[in-house]
Formats: sequence, structure tokens, C-alpha cells
Amino acid sequence: MQVFEHPGKENAGKALELALRKAIEIDTPAVVLPSGTGETGVLAAELAQELGYKGQLVVVRTVSKAALSGGNKMPAAMKEMLESNGVKVVSCAHALSAGERGISGKFHGVYPLELMAATLRTFGQGMKVAFECAVMALDTDAIPYGVPVVSLGGSSYGVDTAVIMTPAYSADILETKIHEVLCKPGLYHD
Repeated sequence: MQVFEHPGKENAGKALELALRKAIEIDTPAVVLPSGTGETGVLAAELAQELGYKGQLVVVRTVSKAALSGGNKMPAAMKEMLESNGVKVVSCAHALSAGERGISGKFHGVYPLELMAATLRTFGQGMKVAFECAVMALDTDAIPYGVPVVSLGGSSYGVDTAVIMTPAYSADILETKIHEVLCKPGLYHD
């Protein structure tokens, strides 16, 4: 396992390389990654082509935001460009918060999925994101059911965490299995 000194997008290139090389090695049908603006998706597509990864790249972006007047951080042109290069782009509500966050904000409580997300964050923000994105990709039928995939996550922008996991649908989220951690930031940072 590669441990990065600090979290953040400076690890994106190495995290993607480790993830794609492992995906080729284990012959997984998909590599899942978050990309709000599409930049990480472009980097992944370029690296996948360079390394010869033949599986499906799945970029997960969140649904449009009310704060953006119904818009999405990823411009439509970026989404179209990624898709024209064979990248599957899916939009989905966060599997570990979405509706629960709206309820907890209104009623000032804590709910089970928020506790699960907080627990995953103890391994780093990227671990929570990698877990969540794979579940979201499965929920949208972008990846096959019951098959291990490589999933990436990050800390704000870019990716810095990669795992091999078999996601379950959000309705059966506790059936999700993380098999191996490929890389993540160390927990001893400022």
C-alpha cells in the first residue's frame, strides 16, 4: 500500500496510476472515480489510454445543486467530451448523505448513514468518497453487480485514495466489501 504524506490533488497522478495498473492486473471491468469539474476524469482517461486499460472508466458526479440554480459543477461540454472519449459519466445523489442530511439539518439529529460516513472518514476523506462513489455507480447500473472494481476518492479536489471493493446497492449498503487499500494519505498530517 502506498501512503502519501499529505492528502490532496498532488497525489492524483500517482493514485490513478496505481489504480489503473491494479485494474489491469486483476482484470476488473471498471474503475470508478469522482470528478466534480471533470478534470480528474480527463486525467484518468489520458492515463488509461497510455497504460492500455480496456475496462470502463466511470466518473461519478453529484446531482445538480440548488446553490447553483439547478446547475452542475461539471460543465455540459466537459461531460460531453468525457463521454465522447468512452468515459461513462453518472450523476447521482450522495449515497451516504443525500436525503438524511436534509432531515438532520432540519431536525438537528444524527442518522445512520451520517455515522457510517463519519466512520469511513476515520480512514481519510478519500476512503468515504471511494466507498460512496462505487455504491452510487452501482445504483445507476454503470458497473456490474457483485464484481470487484477499483474505486478512487479524494480530499476536496483530485484523488488520493484507491481501493479494490465490491459495492452493494445503497439499499444493501452494509453488504459492501473493501478488499484492499491501494493508496491513501497518512493520518499524521497538519
